[in-house]
Amino acid sequence: MTAAETGNKGFLGWVERVGNRLPDPVFIFFYLILVLMGISVVCALVGLSAPHPTKLTEDGAPLILEAVSLLAGENIQKLWVEMPKTFTHFHPLGYVLVVMLGAGVAERSGLFDSAMRSAVRKAPRWLLTPTVALVAMLGNHAADAAYVVLIPLAAVLYSAAGRHPLAGIAASFAGVSGGFSANLAPGQLDALLFGITEQAAEALVPTYDANIAGNWYFIAVLTFLYLPIIWYVTDRIVEPRLGAFEGEHGEDPDAPLTAAQTKGLKWAALATVTVCALWASMALGPGTPLIDEAACSDADLAAGACSVHTRLSPFYKSLVAGFLVLFLAAGWAYGAAAGTVKGHADIVKMMTESMKALGYYLVLAFAAAHFVAMFNWSNLGLISAVHGASAIESSGLPLPILLGLIVIFGGIINLVIGSASAKWALLAPVLVPMLMLLGVSPEGATAAYRVGDSATNIITPLMVYFPLILVFCRRWKPTFGLGSLMAMMSPYSVWLFLGGLTMTVVWVFSGMDLGPGAPVTYELP
Repeated sequence: MTAAETGNKGFLGWVERVGNRLPDPVFIFFYLILVLMGISVVCALVGLSAPHPTKLTEDGAPLILEAVSLLAGENIQKLWVEMPKTFTHFHPLGYVLVVMLGAGVAERSGLFDSAMRSAVRKAPRWLLTPTVALVAMLGNHAADAAYVVLIPLAAVLYSAAGRHPLAGIAASFAGVSGGFSANLAPGQLDALLFGITEQAAEALVPTYDANIAGNWYFIAVLTFLYLPIIWYVTDRIVEPRLGAFEGEHGEDPDAPLTAAQTKGLKWAALATVTVCALWASMALGPGTPLIDEAACSDADLAAGACSVHTRLSPFYKSLVAGFLVLFLAAGWAYGAAAGTVKGHADIVKMMTESMKALGYYLVLAFAAAHFVAMFNWSNLGLISAVHGASAIESSGLPLPILLGLIVIFGGIINLVIGSASAKWALLAPVLVPMLMLLGVSPEGATAAYRVGDSATNIITPLMVYFPLILVFCRRWKPTFGLGSLMAMMSPYSVWLFLGGLTMTVVWVFSGMDLGPGAPVTYELP
C-alpha cells in the first residue's frame, strides 16, 4: 500500500474526503445566506427575542430585540439598494487593500526574498532549525513569498548541512503556517482579522474601535513559545523518524547575495528606520497629530481616570496606513538600489499586480460582507449572543476555560474550512458579542481564535498551500504521499496546539494586556 493510499484511511483520510467535497468558500457563504433567510423567517414567526444588554427604552426598561425576517420588505429593499455600501463598508476590505498596496511592492521588488535568504544563510548547523523557524514565523508577513521562497530554500539549506531536506521543509512549514499567528509585530493577518472583529463588536457597541495592534504582546510572546517547540519537534521527533537521507545532497546555498542585493537591503533598512522614526515623531510629545489630548486631559491621566492608550487611539488607528508606508518605502528603496525598480512606473505596476492577486479575496469578501450584514439585519447574531452568554454564565465556566474551548473549536473547524478570514467572518458575529457579554474583550476572542486556527493549518489538505508543500517534498523523495506529509506535520500540530492553548489560559489568568490598550477583560459601557 502506498503512502498516498494510507493517507486516505483513518480520521485524517475521512477529513480529506469530506473536506474535498465542500464547495468553494464563496458558495458556502451563499448557501449560508439562504439558510439564514429561512431561519430568520421561522424565528420571526415564533417571536424569538432577547433584552438588549446596553440599550434602554425611554422608561428605563431594557430594549427588547426581536428576530426580523430577512424576507421582510425593508430587508429585501436594503439588500438590493445598499449592495454597493454593504460591500465597500466591509471593514476588513479596506484594511487588507491598504496594507497589500505596500506589501505587494516589498514582495515584487525582491525585498522579502533577499531578506529571508540573508537571514538563514550561513547559520551554524546546531542553530539551523531555530533560525529557519524564526525567519519562517517572521516571514508570514510576506504571505506567498514565505511559502514559495523560504520552504524550498530551507530544504536546500538542510541538505547542504548534511541533514535531511524534508526536516527543513517541515521546520519552515511549521513556522510559516503553524506559527501563522505568531510574530514580533502586527501585519496583514491582524489587519484582516481585526476588521472582522470590529464589525462584530459594533453590533453590541456601535462606537467600538479595534486596532491591528490589539494582539501585539500576545503574538510576540507566542513567537518565543513556538520557537523552542518547533526546534525540539524537528530535531528530536521528526528528523530521527525520517532516518538517513538516501538521495544526493544539494549544492551549498551559502553563496553570498549579490552586491546589488546587499546594497538594497541596506537601503531598505534605512527606509524602515526612517518610517518608524516618522511615526514615532507623530505620536510623541504634546500637540502631535497622532495624539488625542482632548480625549484624556493631563489631570485625568494623573488621577487614573483614563489611560495613555486613550490618547494614543489615533496612533493605533494609523498603523494600517503605517504598514502601507513602511512596506512601500522599504520595497522601493530596496528595488532602487538592487535594480529591480527603475522608476515610479514600476512601483505602480507592482501595486497593480498586488491588487490583481487579491481578485479571489474580493469575491470572497463580497459574499462574506453580505452574510455578516444580513446576520446583523436579522438581529439573530445579537440574540444568539445574549442567550449563549446566559447559558455559559449559568454553567459556571471560568473565563480561561471558556477561551480554551474557543481555541479547541477554532482548531477543529480549521480542518474543514481552510481560510482564516472566511471562518472568522462566520464565527465572529456570534462569538465576539457573546464573549463581550461575559467580560471578554474582542481582542481576547480574536487571540483565542487565531491560536486554534494556525495550529491545525499544517495537517489539513484544505490549506491552499498544502499541495505545493507536497510538491516540494517529492523533489527530494518522489514516493512521498499526502499521508506522509500529514504524519510528518502532526507532531508540530499537536505541540503547537497544546502550547498555544496553555498560553491562552495562563494569559487570561494573569490578566495581562494582549496589546497596547487591549486588556483580556471587557466591561460594557
